[in-house]
Amino acid sequence: MALRCISFLGVIQDVIRRVCVYCGSRPGRRPGYIEAAKELGHALATSDVTLVYGGASRGLMGALADSAMRAGGHVIGVMPQSLVHKEIAHPQITELKIVPDLHVRKATMATLADAFIALPGGAGTLEELTEMITWLQLGIHAKPIALLNVAGYYKPLLEMFGMCVREGFLSKALLDALIVDEHVPALWERLVQKHSLL
Repeated sequence: MALRCISFLGVIQDVIRRVCVYCGSRPGRRPGYIEAAKELGHALATSDVTLVYGGASRGLMGALADSAMRAGGHVIGVMPQSLVHKEIAHPQITELKIVPDLHVRKATMATLADAFIALPGGAGTLEELTEMITWLQLGIHAKPIALLNVAGYYKPLLEMFGMCVREGFLSKALLDALIVDEHVPALWERLVQKHSLL
């Protein structure tokens, strides 16, 4: 299932070809997190959409990449040299890009992607997600951002964003632009429906 969208530099593309997924390098405590990662990896691969992610072989990252590869997908990992051993770089993905540092990692992933999806994750995932929301607010990109809200994981963050809106620090339009769903099929369908008119 392809999606028409606006690219990183604002140029209109006919389809979403690559999706950047942010997620944890740990599995989390709920089995549902791993299952969601596997389901999303499979969905991207069978939709002929390339997965762009952090390049790790463990945790949600590893489950996501393994699932996409098993389904015949194309997977691009991006990892800074300093984390190659710490995060255990995935040896079996289609392409692993080794970059100098975390700043280049984030910029590379953002440039490669036509859309962003956040699975559950820790501080790194939250930082990557909020940076892309900030870039959307500043007009640096016009790409869709979706949160896979597995077991309500992102509820506290969304409540915090709601507080930002109420207190005048964030526009309601920006918050409303985020696509949030607990299930992979519904999230993907909403992403396609909402942004196919861009």
